[in-house]
Amino acid sequence: MGRTLTEILDAAAEGRFPPPDGRTTVVPQEHRRDAGVIAFTAHSVVFTDEDPDWVHATLAALDCDALAATMNPRFLAALLDRTGRGTDTIDLLTVAGPLPGAPALELVETTDPDHPRVRRALRRRHDVRVWSAAGGVLVLGRGVAGRWEAAIEVDEGVRHRGLGRELARAARHLVPGGQPVWSQQATGNARSIRAFQAAGYRPVGAEALMLAPHR
Repeated sequence: MGRTLTEILDAAAEGRFPPPDGRTTVVPQEHRRDAGVIAFTAHSVVFTDEDPDWVHATLAALDCDALAATMNPRFLAALLDRTGRGTDTIDLLTVAGPLPGAPALELVETTDPDHPRVRRALRRRHDVRVWSAAGGVLVLGRGVAGRWEAAIEVDEGVRHRGLGRELARAARHLVPGGQPVWSQQATGNARSIRAFQAAGYRPVGAEALMLAPHR
């Protein structure tokens, strides 16, 4: 298994996962913005600059299934308290390989740095680019460990027409350098999960991202 978060994610994108041994690996943050937890099958990775001994001791003190300990609300709350960070949801983490050529969907790139979607995305990502289609938006940027991440929005009035799937698929054409593209979907957002999986994204784990405070 890789020793850095980048190496772990690169391997997972190729279908090579940490051993399902019930353990937790603690690795340093690769960007001061990004801390959190990724739970693979029977193995978790906590990426934080906090003391690894504290992480393991806190997990050991929980009266719960060891395989689920890193996603236990009590551990996440303790990590949030210790780091002074916030979080939104536990997401399904998915990944897809790049596709050649231009996307079939007609897209218009937004170049305004003050566009609301750009400003919102910059809290979680850098090198952000935003495209719009009729009734939808695609955001692509570098997130955790520098990976390329895609996010989409579809207007309510044009749902159930495949636009979410096409936006998610377009990201696979637009990702630079032949790299994989990642996406997180809230586990309760069945529409988004279906759209990304229909576009060829495969689940690799669950992720809880710890967000740095606004400044």
